[in-house]
Amino acid sequence: MIGRLNHVGVATPSIDESVKMYRELLGATSVTDKWAMPEQGVWVCFVNLPNSQIELIEPYGENSPIHGFLAKNPRGGQHHICFEVDDIHAARDSLVAKGATVLGEPRIGAHGTLIVFVHPKDMGGLLVELMESPKDAHH
Repeated sequence: MIGRLNHVGVATPSIDESVKMYRELLGATSVTDKWAMPEQGVWVCFVNLPNSQIELIEPYGENSPIHGFLAKNPRGGQHHICFEVDDIHAARDSLVAKGATVLGEPRIGAHGTLIVFVHPKDMGGLLVELMESPKDAHH
């Protein structure tokens, strides 16, 4: 069921400052523009790597789910990891049948494909995002 690692999600109080760090300290050369996803309560941008991506997420609006994470981790940090799956509904149903807590219904994520999150209590303390593999993906 589990596919390739798509990205590591990193919560940050400032995408601009994080991009500067990835460029200056690690030499990142391919970074997307920042855009708002108000329905998810986040600003998003991706640092493109040869084998994956880092998704930078910053709070958008007062009700952003990222505020709680940043209250506990003011400087930011790893928020989640994202794996691709062929069929998001089948993956969700399989996890639920095995007793895992899937958070919400499948919805469109930052890559324009369906996503769901699996509660950290069922994933060794790590928030896991499952993302339906993009149909036009070039890996």
